Amino acid sequence: MAGSQAIAATGQAILGLLADACPKPEFATARFELYQSSNFQNPMDEGISLFLYRIEVNAGLRNVPTNLAFNGERRRPPLPLDLSYVLTAWAKNTVKQQRLLGWAMRMLEDVSVLSAGLLNQYSPERNIFRAHETVELIFQTLSLQDLSNLWNIIKANPPTSVTYIARVVGIESEISATEAAPVQTREFDLARK
Repeated sequence: MAGSQAIAATGQAILGLLADACPKPEFATARFELYQSSNFQNPMDEGISLFLYRIEVNAGLRNVPTNLAFNGERRRPPLPLDLSYVLTAWAKNTVKQQRLLGWAMRMLEDVSVLSAGLLNQYSPERNIFRAHETVELIFQTLSLQDLSNLWNIIKANPPTSVTYIARVVGIESEISATEAAPVQTREFDLARK
């Protein structure tokens, strides 16, 4: 499982993938940036922003048994997370904005499983994810109420955006899992006086 840097590395990998594949003649000045809610008040002129707006524990993988660390030591179970992102296209005119968004969506659909090599490639620390780890990127449709709640947090005029979930980003524990010997006998003192 990946270390605590995995959340940031996942966002960096998504943007790095898009930046490297960007059609340069049409979007030569496009930038690719991770955004916080305050960035929506003064956005970039052209490019793609990625805003992490929610993190949830993946309930389906919550009770995974202990795992082995890079050094072979047995550790407590990983924390499996699902990361919810808003991907927004920015441009000076509507047609260019929609073309950029359409291209980005097609690109993320084509590469919907992010391998460990790709996830590690765009982060300063190169060994965050193990060779067998992947993160699945899934297009997510939000209800009108959820979308309204999201834009209330950002407090901006809603730009053309789509939402994705990055499933399952596992955060490895630093705590060793000690294994005790099997129980040999049981004593119940409840009936004794």
